[in-house]
Amino acid sequence: MSLLITPFKIGLTGGIGSGKSTVATLFEEYGIKVIDSDAISHQLTQPDGNAIEAIRAEFGETYLSTNGALNRDHMRQLVFSDTTAKQRLESILHPLIRSQMLAQEKASAELSPYLLLAIPLLFETANYLSLVQRTLVVDCTETIQIERTIQRSGLTEPQVRAIMARQIKRSERLRLADDVIQNNTDREALRLQVAHFHRLYIDLSTRSG
Repeated sequence: MSLLITPFKIGLTGGIGSGKSTVATLFEEYGIKVIDSDAISHQLTQPDGNAIEAIRAEFGETYLSTNGALNRDHMRQLVFSDTTAKQRLESILHPLIRSQMLAQEKASAELSPYLLLAIPLLFETANYLSLVQRTLVVDCTETIQIERTIQRSGLTEPQVRAIMARQIKRSERLRLADDVIQNNTDREALRLQVAHFHRLYIDLSTRSG
């Protein structure tokens, strides 16, 4: 009978445009398994994804694209204008995302010395926070957040600011963090910080085991 392995798990989070994906990629270079809630969300809302029927029933065909996937532009506009729509969408997606994260955790437990769970809404959603033993925040100035997001997504500054306003405040995110990576400069500075925390997490995972 095999023993159940419970891996040490770090929750990776940060505001929009902070550089979470870049940090996750740098951890992957050490062979660390990253479980990405955004990637799971995209899978769930692709044509025939597990969330599509519930979204169709809740919001109607208007919010699906012609290929049957979630129409992200239409849904974004609705969520910005109707806070209850955001809650309704999250009530569909969050339980499915959490379930998929747990499944990936189980499948990856023996493949990585610790797991990195990339969750943008880590502090906003208690059901996610309960999945991890430690939290790592990627932080940068709000000016840099806005510049990066505009360059990456093509959103306007008011749209980016609206997204930021719906996220937990930067000061509160930093207060809740166990660890913080500063991402205000270049990739090499980021790499050095990731190396430091990788060593720390190896040590902590060994102790927890």
